[in-house]
Amino acid sequence: MNETAPRAPKKNRPRYAAGQPSAPTASPRLAWIVRVVAAAGVLVVAWACLTGWGAIVHGHPLYAVLLVATLLASALVGWRTVRPRPGRTTWRRILRIALVVVSIAWIALMAWLRPFSADEPAVAAMDSDTSVTVAEDATRIVLTPTGVVSTTGVFFQPGAKVDARAYAAVLRPLAESGYTVIIPKQPLSIAFLAITTFDAARSDFPGITRWVVGGHSLGGTVAAIQADAGDSNPVAPVVGLLLYASYPANDISTSLTTPVLSISATNDGLATPEKIEASKQILPAESTFTVIDGAVHAFFGDYGPQPGDGTPAVSHDDARGQISRDTVAFVSKLSE
Repeated sequence: MNETAPRAPKKNRPRYAAGQPSAPTASPRLAWIVRVVAAAGVLVVAWACLTGWGAIVHGHPLYAVLLVATLLASALVGWRTVRPRPGRTTWRRILRIALVVVSIAWIALMAWLRPFSADEPAVAAMDSDTSVTVAEDATRIVLTPTGVVSTTGVFFQPGAKVDARAYAAVLRPLAESGYTVIIPKQPLSIAFLAITTFDAARSDFPGITRWVVGGHSLGGTVAAIQADAGDSNPVAPVVGLLLYASYPANDISTSLTTPVLSISATNDGLATPEKIEASKQILPAESTFTVIDGAVHAFFGDYGPQPGDGTPAVSHDDARGQISRDTVAFVSKLSE
């Protein structure tokens, strides 16, 4: 008796009878959109590196890590789109579209976060000499006098998306005058992500028993928060607040107990004279306001023109000299 050997079961495959909908097919249009987005990710990373390489290399490492992740993810997604893909269900297609939208937003964020790189003379001011020693690591820049070092130190927050090195030239005269200057490298160059950096510096520099906290633009706003919280510290109090083209986010007119110097510019298109004038209401009544005639927002550092800024009517060197002079005078008076 002939017996037929049992057939091995076939793999489960969806069967579509006549008149029923056919198997879902991948959308060529969606595949091309994914390829374009992947290519945009690669191009944005390349553009950021070409135009902001110095700031990326010398900045906080977080942005560099995110750029590498963006490049690898974009390359992987682009490579997967050239391979044959099975058909997708409606829900999977919707999910893919949602991921494309998120990816576009992420790539746009990476482009927006590209920092402004430091220019001369700030880059040259990063070199040590017989009067100032400059030390740099992944999270901060420290300018230390080579001679007698004051027990008063200066902690300065950079402006949003600005290379921390951009403030080396304008702040170096402080170090030449005997004051240690610390410039933090903010994560993603955003001061609000560096709120705790001052507390870390205060712990790392126990020889400094009095602090002047300052900042440029958004960095000054964060410095105001740090000064307001640190002016009553019993060990190493904040004894002064230094604002470069900046103002507090909230009213500290009665809570802040330290002197304030606000240096602004007449041609500033971002921290406009009107905004600086309005800030007098939320700063202590005895605050000092100094205005640099003809200067603009970007003149408080050395990082090139800034979108939205005004047109200067004075040389950058002249403005920088005035800012440095007034800054040294302010800190020196607090150290007497």
